[in-house]
Amino acid sequence: MTAVVGDRWTVLILRELFMHSHRFEEIQAQTGGTPQMVAARLKKLAEDGLVERRRYTERPPRYEYHLTEKGGAFYPVILALRAWGETWCKLPDEGRAINYLHRTCGEPAGLGPVCEGCGQTLRRDDLIADPSPAYQAERQARWAAFKALS
Repeated sequence: MTAVVGDRWTVLILRELFMHSHRFEEIQAQTGGTPQMVAARLKKLAEDGLVERRRYTERPPRYEYHLTEKGGAFYPVILALRAWGETWCKLPDEGRAINYLHRTCGEPAGLGPVCEGCGQTLRRDDLIADPSPAYQAERQARWAAFKALS
């Protein structure tokens, strides 16, 4: 397993794919990785069957990156990392970066891996994300800084 997802950059790329960032420049901007690093990790994830490339324009040829079923199955790991980070890597007065609502029961999902409201296992497709204003601003600032350098 560590050969597939054994470094922080790969996990950050997977996080971005779960956040619905599908284009190369979006992934690069939000991870802070170099083009070479992002390209190499996406290629490896595709070779390992976690990601598939989908062409979205012919000239020039450009691709989006989407999780496969195998890649989607990594979501519990992302949830566990999120729960750990929200619990141990924040100041007491900081709120959660993203609050999730569980579509199935309509209740706050909590940190997982099961919904705090109904006890069902959380799947990404069953969650409605509500990013905090601070987290939205952080992501927008990364995008703006990336575009300013392009």
